[in-house]
Amino acid sequence: MADDNGGKPKKKFRVPVIPALIVVAASLTGTVVIHSINTEPRTDDAEVFANFIGMAPLVEGPVARLAVRDNQLVKKGELLLEIDDAPYLYSLQNAKAEQAVLEGQIANEQRHIESQTSAAAAAEAATRSARAGLAQSEAMINQARADVSHSEAAIKQARAEWEYANNNYLRLQPLLAKQFVTVDQVDQARSLARAREEEIRQADAQLNLSKARLVSAFAGQQQSVAGVEQSGAQATQSQNSISLLSPLLAQRGSRAAAVRTAQYNYDKCRVYAPFDARVTNLTISEGAYARVGQQLFTMIDTRTWWVIANYRETQLQNIRPGMYADVYVLSKANKHFSGVVDSTAYGVALDPAVVGTTGTGLPDAQRTLNWVHLASRYPVRVRIEEPVSDLLRIGENAVVIVRGDRPTHESQ
Repeated sequence: MADDNGGKPKKKFRVPVIPALIVVAASLTGTVVIHSINTEPRTDDAEVFANFIGMAPLVEGPVARLAVRDNQLVKKGELLLEIDDAPYLYSLQNAKAEQAVLEGQIANEQRHIESQTSAAAAAEAATRSARAGLAQSEAMINQARADVSHSEAAIKQARAEWEYANNNYLRLQPLLAKQFVTVDQVDQARSLARAREEEIRQADAQLNLSKARLVSAFAGQQQSVAGVEQSGAQATQSQNSISLLSPLLAQRGSRAAAVRTAQYNYDKCRVYAPFDARVTNLTISEGAYARVGQQLFTMIDTRTWWVIANYRETQLQNIRPGMYADVYVLSKANKHFSGVVDSTAYGVALDPAVVGTTGTGLPDAQRTLNWVHLASRYPVRVRIEEPVSDLLRIGENAVVIVRGDRPTHESQ
């Protein structure tokens, strides 16, 4: 069909199908990626981490034996190194000898003043006996007080029961003339009232007896106090006669402490692994002189491994402690490690470009660009479950994907 333009046919407008499909696919892919990033936060800004300590000797001296090599895996309790223990062995033997000399001197003095010591022991025994008597007197006082309280309570109860029985008798007696009650009932009420009255007299007698016992217990306490004072005075008099022995006895503690210190230094000549660890940064060899506090090598604790993953602050809302995560290290990209979120940081070092230099003490999670305002990154600590120490290294780059809460059947 011809139109007004010279009779040429009019071209139909066709929508380019392939470009449109590409746009739709890109939009869907972007939506899926954004959803995945929000629900399963991931980052490649992560590093493997483990606790480590610097091993330093507690005594100094030449290294007589080095039982480990650099990067060796050791178990808890294994020998790491030995320091020449000869000087410390001599110090231990000398301390024990001085302790033995002191004990000999004490034995000699004790033989010289045996009679005074016996007198002091007798006086101390008398003091202990008097104190025991005092304690017994106090116990008797407490018992007597308890008996008094019990007797008073018994009197109150007896009076209450008598009042009830007597009132019941007085209530029934007028009813006998009207034949509302029988003679037996009135007699029973009268007998019960008299019995309750007798109980009051007995309880009152028991109260007087308890009070008398309390007075007697107080007197016994006074006598025991006097006995303690007298025995204490005798013990003091006897102790003054053996004053020559006291200075020697006072030295026992210092001599024993000297022996324990020498034994401690001698034992510390051998250094053992405090936990399962890997030895690294070994900077000493046999024959070198080790000094107290000077670090010889580092021990990496292989029992627990973490990955410190830096996440943008906008992702932290989707990360909670207890969530499980997938961890991949770059040296073994095909090896999958299961992890669990241990904690998230609540502070990082401030950007010096914004607020200037501040004090240290917070993690420094660096931003990647300086000319763009970027979201801050916060360290998230992910603990690796069932770690393989041979496959993990501190400082190794890693990729972390937080999958979410652990399924119920896995947590059980």
